Amino acid sequence: MEEFLPVIASSPLFSGVSENELMAMLSCLGTRTERFPKDAFLLRAGDMADSVGLVLSGSVLVIQEDVWGNRNILSKVGPEQTFAVAFACAPGSVLNVSVSAEMPTTAMFLNVKRVLTVCPSACEHHSRIIRNLLSELAEKNLRFSEKLTHMGQRTTRAKLLSYFSAEAQKRGTYEFDVPFSRQQLADYLAVERSGLSLELGKLRGEGLIEFHKSHFVLKV
Repeated sequence: MEEFLPVIASSPLFSGVSENELMAMLSCLGTRTERFPKDAFLLRAGDMADSVGLVLSGSVLVIQEDVWGNRNILSKVGPEQTFAVAFACAPGSVLNVSVSAEMPTTAMFLNVKRVLTVCPSACEHHSRIIRNLLSELAEKNLRFSEKLTHMGQRTTRAKLLSYFSAEAQKRGTYEFDVPFSRQQLADYLAVERSGLSLELGKLRGEGLIEFHKSHFVLKV
């Protein structure tokens, strides 16, 4: 656990909490750490989530799959970021998403009941964690709303332009790397990979974008 303290301390979930205070809090919050190989499931649809997940190393994909195996990527979560927050905070709710390791991943799980229950005097910064958790929920809700905006566009071209525009505005630059491979980007936007590659080529041919692998430059 100590090797990951800098990562944990840098997480928005523990914003405002020092590393010294963190050590005392982690045992109080009922945490456990697990390692997962590539493609392993951290959580599966149908599970009950009673813990908030925090990625310490590697990265995970939050995905939805239908009974035919069609996959929709909802988000990608990297070090310092959380997952399954909304489900853990809704007692009795069943996951309708799965979380899989994109690469070898280490994750920490925090018992949500202990997170939401303020300790008497041992954890004076506990209320700060609860406020941070609320901020995490709000941010994830905004990200999901943004994804719905992209998916609400009628064509693959429009979905790509919506996604690129949002990324440029979020980062404050017209040049950036996207966190997805081509297949993952297609899954995220709910389009066919072949159609996505075709539209990317057309956008480049029209002088609207330049790209190499996951690096994109918007021409405006």
